[in-house]
Amino acid sequence: MLGLLSMQQMVRSKGNLERGAASDLWRNTLSQIPSVFGRMIYLSSLRSDNTAKYEHHGLSLVFGDAVADKALRNSHLQAFSEWLSSSLEEQKADLDLYLSALAGDKKQILLTWSRLAPYRNLPPASATRIERRLYVADFEALLQLLRNAYDVVFPDRDA
Repeated sequence: MLGLLSMQQMVRSKGNLERGAASDLWRNTLSQIPSVFGRMIYLSSLRSDNTAKYEHHGLSLVFGDAVADKALRNSHLQAFSEWLSSSLEEQKADLDLYLSALAGDKKQILLTWSRLAPYRNLPPASATRIERRLYVADFEALLQLLRNAYDVVFPDRDA
């Protein structure tokens, strides 16, 4: 009976740690990023390209690597799901908000996005192929709208 009780306490304790890590992440970091797109960029930047594990030094110090990874992974999936469930109009407003907070020439940013396609690396690893396709199709349509709005023209490479 004692073993079962301590096992239940450990499970409860781990659940509390995970909720605490997610809450801490939202309260101290994610709530400060006004756009969903910005949160996706931030969270994807914490994912290792080699291992797909999420790394956040402060969160790991307080909650441990595994709990921090899980909180970041779940938060990334949540932000991605929120983006996908938004209409194109809402996504465009969110991208406008993200762009308005960036320093630098918006035309250059849009040109760079068009050439390098860094947005393709933003979905969480757990996203399905269909979710990825939908995300990329929506984003590329929005990117075209933004290029038109900012009058972005690709320079002639032969000139």
